[in-house]
Amino acid sequence: MSAKIYYDNDADLSHLKGKTIAILGYGSQGHAQAQNLRDSGCDVIIGQRAGSPNYDLAVSHKFKPTSVEDAVKAADVINILLPDEVQGDIYRDSIKPHLKPGNVLMCSHGFNMHFGQVEPPQGVETVLVAPKGPGHLVRSEYVKGGGVPSLIALGEGSGEVTRQIGLAYAKGIGGTRGGVIETTIAEETETDLFGEQVVLCGGVSELVKAGFDTLVEAGYQPEMAYFECMHELKLIVDLFYQGGLSYMRYSVSNTAEFGDYTRGPRIITDETRKVMKDILTEIQTGQFARDWILENRAGTPAFKSVRRRERDLPIEHVGRKLRSLMSWIDAKEV
Repeated sequence: MSAKIYYDNDADLSHLKGKTIAILGYGSQGHAQAQNLRDSGCDVIIGQRAGSPNYDLAVSHKFKPTSVEDAVKAADVINILLPDEVQGDIYRDSIKPHLKPGNVLMCSHGFNMHFGQVEPPQGVETVLVAPKGPGHLVRSEYVKGGGVPSLIALGEGSGEVTRQIGLAYAKGIGGTRGGVIETTIAEETETDLFGEQVVLCGGVSELVKAGFDTLVEAGYQPEMAYFECMHELKLIVDLFYQGGLSYMRYSVSNTAEFGDYTRGPRIITDETRKVMKDILTEIQTGQFARDWILENRAGTPAFKSVRRRERDLPIEHVGRKLRSLMSWIDAKEV
């Protein structure tokens, strides 16, 4: 069955007329969505902790940020755009006590709603509107007259009025210009986590590191290994982005295409696919959510330790040196 996709003509900003929208958190998504909504004529307030860099950023963008509590009290539509790992505690302490019947509670990633860390009180309906791109792209595409494709999902028990508010919100941030796909909060959450862990972040990172290490251990120069296993990955991903697997294979050499067909399946084996299914099960059952929530309650000791170790890998040292010589790529360092 094909997904339902909404466009500009399917959404009406009048559903937000007379309503105050609270954006809680002025980070990657918050700063983009808030500015886009304001430019679309919506009444927007910001809930952001004073003394933080994001507070100062909101001020520089001509907002008057207030506390999360005061923003919730003043709003009709509340979008929680805080980091996943802090949402649960902030929701329980600073958001839920101030929600009123008739409020609409929103998110742009369903992690906390799906796994029970954000549970709306009686009379408060929920909707997810999730741009499928980082905040800076949500903003830049809107400014150019375009929009980042987005998702919309109603929470349990939410009705048509809330759907129309969600679609109006999606239009306000530019999402209906690119198309808004209807899904469920469970589907958005579970597929997002799976994509991050198995392909986009976890899978790709481990593949790049393993390829680099294999070449270096075989005696090849680290610089050559870096170019072949990391730097050129962007060229391939750009081809995926433009035209999928077929366009990538059309664009590379016949030698590369033959190697793709004959050697790729030896890397992603039946065992790898089984592990993918195991990871999906961990996501679906809440095991991953429980691990991440408990890690944060302990102060993230394991997370911070692995982060430090990963930043000191040989491939990272080689990459920093080479990127410093590439003025055209606007190199970034953490």
